[in-house]
Amino acid sequence: MQLRRRLHASSVAVALTVAGSLLLTGCGSSKIDGNTGAAPDASQSVSTEGSDAALVAMVPAALKSKGVVLIATDSTYAPSEFKDANGDIVGMDVDLGNAIFKKLGLKTQWQSADFSSILVGITAKKYDLSFSSFTDTKAREQQVDLVQYFNAGEAIATLTGNPDKLTGNAAELCGIKVSVQTGTTEADEIKNTINPACKKAGKPAIPNDGDQFNAQTDATSALVAKRDQAMMADSPVIDYAVQQSNGQLTKIGQDYNTAPYGIALPKGDGRLAQAVQGALKDIISDGTYGEILKKWGVDSGALTADKILINAAAN
Repeated sequence: MQLRRRLHASSVAVALTVAGSLLLTGCGSSKIDGNTGAAPDASQSVSTEGSDAALVAMVPAALKSKGVVLIATDSTYAPSEFKDANGDIVGMDVDLGNAIFKKLGLKTQWQSADFSSILVGITAKKYDLSFSSFTDTKAREQQVDLVQYFNAGEAIATLTGNPDKLTGNAAELCGIKVSVQTGTTEADEIKNTINPACKKAGKPAIPNDGDQFNAQTDATSALVAKRDQAMMADSPVIDYAVQQSNGQLTKIGQDYNTAPYGIALPKGDGRLAQAVQGALKDIISDGTYGEILKKWGVDSGALTADKILINAAAN
């Protein structure tokens, strides 16, 4: 699955201002109570420690001489990655990336990009790497190297009151209008799994293989505006969107298909992947990792150091 991300605000109107789009959605955790939990504070600072000489030595010479890494991210996926009121890219992934590359003696430059274009951009050397809530899959590992760093699942949201009496079982969405972000695992799931099963059972398919949007914010807004009946996204995104919807959205059912996110790096650049892996283990050891996840309310998805693996997708 292309498990992924997204956004916030105390009301839909505030979300419009903060995101510069319709609704910020996000990578919250199951610890956030759908309609009552306090939003993470994006301005909260996180202390980080200095570089690790042994890891710095592993950084490829070309990248080391440049001194900065260009990181692509789909900045519509709070709290993993999104734009704040000033237009700056912030979020869990941004804090983690900054801490990791500080360990490697490199500065970071974050660039917004459409989610579906990012991996191609890495292979074309348009970007050095990406933090963008990519679920580690065997298919993606054919294109890039992935360093696992966080666990997330998939989930479903609908309008508060659940007017269509949905159960939260993805297999029961036949005939329901579902908003989804283009290029995500959820979009693939609708096309390749749910709709074929609906047709086999003699039931109507999810129209158009889902109501697909380039930005997760727009997918969330479509549900809020009642143009769609349900939304599928990564569990942190659903949790955060619900929490920020001012009571307009509710999560239904349980998280499913839990799997690790991976930091996407150029394929075959093993030393860089190992350097990033080592830096990630460092920030777990010194407490920075846990502090960042707690800041964004997603600490239930934390991995232990022994689970920071490279190209270890189960499927």
